[in-house]
Amino acid sequence: MIERKRPRTARVGFFAVGHAAYWGQFDGLLDSLLVNHAEVGNLIRANGVELTDLGMIDSSEKAFSAADRLNSLCPDLIFCDMVTYATSSTFTPIIRNVTAPVVLVALQPLRRLDYTKADTFMQLQNDNVCSVPEFMCAAERMGKTVPDVIIGTLTDDPQPLSEIAEWCDIAKVLHDLRGARIGLMGHVMEAMYDMHTDPAALAGTFGIHVPLLEIDNLCEQYEKVTGSEIAEKTALIRAEFDIPEPKQDPVTSKLTDRDLYEAARNACALDRLIEEKHLDGLAYYYEGTEGSLQRRVASSLIVGNSILNAQGFPMCGEFDVKTCVAMLIMDRLDIGGSFAELHPFDFDGDYILVGHDGPHHLRVAEGRPILRSLKKYHGKPGCGASVEFKLREGPITMLGITQKRDGAYKFVIGEGYSGKGDIPPTGNTNTRGFFPPSTREFVKAWCMEGPTHHFALGVGHKAAVIEKIGRLLGVETVVINRKFNH
Repeated sequence: MIERKRPRTARVGFFAVGHAAYWGQFDGLLDSLLVNHAEVGNLIRANGVELTDLGMIDSSEKAFSAADRLNSLCPDLIFCDMVTYATSSTFTPIIRNVTAPVVLVALQPLRRLDYTKADTFMQLQNDNVCSVPEFMCAAERMGKTVPDVIIGTLTDDPQPLSEIAEWCDIAKVLHDLRGARIGLMGHVMEAMYDMHTDPAALAGTFGIHVPLLEIDNLCEQYEKVTGSEIAEKTALIRAEFDIPEPKQDPVTSKLTDRDLYEAARNACALDRLIEEKHLDGLAYYYEGTEGSLQRRVASSLIVGNSILNAQGFPMCGEFDVKTCVAMLIMDRLDIGGSFAELHPFDFDGDYILVGHDGPHHLRVAEGRPILRSLKKYHGKPGCGASVEFKLREGPITMLGITQKRDGAYKFVIGEGYSGKGDIPPTGNTNTRGFFPPSTREFVKAWCMEGPTHHFALGVGHKAAVIEKIGRLLGVETVVINRKFNH
């Protein structure tokens, strides 16, 4: 399996809250609460994040100081550890002044009090949820939102572990959206009105930057690629892909040596371009004139893009930078994020094929992906190597990012299942997508939300997680499956 070039990570702030009046009244209470706090910190660190622990905040003065320090750390997420009762004055200076989202964590050390031995000390050790309502009210009065409260026990409780992991994944998305450089190269495919978007609007909503690139930037790198680079990339491609004989589609043939060479050389050129321009992803479309270097380069990127997707760099065709952002979100949740669209229905089997004729995310393939040579790219100029695979069988999630009349972005999310069965051997990805309550009803509801025709496709059911990301970004979010639950 092709590995990521960069690990997923995030910066997380962490602090405990308590009531200073208790420390002089109950000897040893503070020390025992700090032990519990350290255990919660270990649970968070286990998710591969950089944790900064500010310790105990038990006064408004400390809270103001903590807010300043948290902002200086530029965290992607903050966890407030409710180790015992605390007045909301330990929290309001933080929730009012920090810019990162703050999640409350209330993990009780004991599953239940031992009522034969229970005393005030034991109660205070387990009063984790006591001030949660007060904190939520204080946040509301400050005009701020606490996006979640994690409630459970400190040990032997899988639910809070799952929720902490989910929020750490969300933090990783926020971390890599902030300042991400999603390159935009070429132009919109003629007459595709759903592909047009404003880079400034993307910057305002998602915090990314969109460098505007020329196809000549890539051609320059293509010319610089060395023979040893091509040989190394060719070996990687042969190791990671199957190269079968063609089947019934006359557009396809067995991968030719020329197409393999161009795919490997262009993959190397893409690697160089990403390094030179400090890119985190790329959306592109370019036609070029017949016989030009620009056309040869632009039509041989699918293999290199698919490898880069697996390495954590979302790459998509047809100039669809909105879907490139959706792919980045899915990738940082570690669920894939393949470039996809709706293909033909199978009304008898109640499923629809979902896939695309362009770059794909190899980490979510069912089995080894296939390479075929295509004699033509349907609807586009050029020919060359193309990637074919079926998405991993099981739960799947679709994320489309569209724009409304006022220019605001909108998430359209759906959940379904990738089922067993053959797919067309066309050199494209395709998956049998089954969607409740029926695929016909689901697709109609999806279309009624005004999505673009592309979306990011990932594994697992992650609508609830992506919905939380939408809320944090201030993006309207629609989960299609909810339309059938009322």
